[in-house]
Amino acid sequence: MTSGAKRGVWGVVPPQETQPGVWLVADVGGTNARFALVDGPDGVPSEVRSLPTRDHPGLAEAAAAYLDMVGVRPAAACLAVAGPVTNGTFHLTNAGWPKGSPEAVRAHLGMAHLEVINDFEALALALPRLGEDDLVPVGAGTADTGAPLAVVGPGTGLGVAGLVPTPSGWVPLPGEGGQVDVPAATDRETAAARLLRAEKGSATAEFLLSGAGLARLRRYLAAIDGAPARDLTPRQISEDLDDPLNREAVEMFCALLGSLAGNVALTLGARGGVFLGGGILPRIVDVLQGSAFRARFEGKPPVEDYMRAIPTSLIVHPGPALVGAAVRLAQSLPHLEPA
Repeated sequence: MTSGAKRGVWGVVPPQETQPGVWLVADVGGTNARFALVDGPDGVPSEVRSLPTRDHPGLAEAAAAYLDMVGVRPAAACLAVAGPVTNGTFHLTNAGWPKGSPEAVRAHLGMAHLEVINDFEALALALPRLGEDDLVPVGAGTADTGAPLAVVGPGTGLGVAGLVPTPSGWVPLPGEGGQVDVPAATDRETAAARLLRAEKGSATAEFLLSGAGLARLRRYLAAIDGAPARDLTPRQISEDLDDPLNREAVEMFCALLGSLAGNVALTLGARGGVFLGGGILPRIVDVLQGSAFRARFEGKPPVEDYMRAIPTSLIVHPGPALVGAAVRLAQSLPHLEPA
């Protein structure tokens, strides 16, 4: 990888710096846009950079800024974004960027081939490539080899996707599963969902199962108890579990996530396993493993035995969506090999 290539304003990078076997991949969320370069279908992401989305007016400009940093002109790109990609447009749900089109981004960057896909579609595509070191088990279960897989991940938003085996390979099932209703099961959860509905107009799962959602849960629990309100960040909540309301908020977060993940497993028949992604859970691994997550995941009468057999695992790989974006390009452009 020629990371030391001449740099300048993207669009005037000298033609000789183009590298036909190099692909651009990205995982673009509401807070940060992570970019990397990959040497073809089996390459490992390198030159990884994280750019704050707020520092750029749109996806094309963020990608151009990254390419200017590394001074390389890739042959193709797959950019995974946290939001719906439909009818030739994409929209980052939790960022201030306007809707855009893959074709406009491709033209802006001057590439022959560029795709924009949902970030959890990319995450789903990466699942078969994850090894034991990339995963932390959460509860028991044994994967049914060749069965569908699912991934659920709370971060800036809440992503959900599936991966289905076919004779020609794995096919991802992206969607907007984070926008389903909150799976409240206890009186405290129902009270929190009621406050959420009063504030937001709907009890959407993403409003509680996300970074902002964890802070919202803590605020609702304080209101239910008549305790003083505290303006805490998700990190402050997760790092101070000696505070009773912080701990309850984190544990309720895990329990609600278990119910949601179980619903996803049942809907997709994900007997191959349910994987947990996003940036929040790796910071609370011990709490997650000791929480009601797995009990709520399995607690689906009359199919408890079916649910107990399904493994659940936390993804700790540093950039799975980048890997999945490369997998997507390998599927789309099997004729492109490293130079």
